[in-house]
Amino acid sequence: MPRKESLYPADWLRIAEKDLQRADHLLEIHDAEAAGFYLQQAVEKFLKAFLLANGWKLERIHDLETLLNNALAYDPTLEEYRSACQKITAFYFVERYPFVTGTGLTEDDIRSSREQVQQLIEKIRTTTSESQR
Repeated sequence: MPRKESLYPADWLRIAEKDLQRADHLLEIHDAEAAGFYLQQAVEKFLKAFLLANGWKLERIHDLETLLNNALAYDPTLEEYRSACQKITAFYFVERYPFVTGTGLTEDDIRSSREQVQQLIEKIRTTTSESQR
């Protein structure tokens, strides 16, 4: 019997925080591909928490740009994170699918992307926590 995903934003935030910690740890041990994957997972869950807090119907989707497009209906200022979301979405595929040649993904790519979405993460933490009160 398939399990049903939680619709509670706090549950998504909790796992997003865990994935973000995983990404940071994987950077410490120089595993850029896995760190990129967990960064993508974290941003995906942060965006889903934000969307759920705003009444969005949960969808199984991994594309951060599509999630961002949905989030713009609730906060148009999130547009500034589009290029970071586009780049980080690709990290998901680097870890999940084998490629014939190397991806060239570096720790600096992951760190830079992590910095680019840090304000997005902070904004979601704040607005989603406030909506839960």
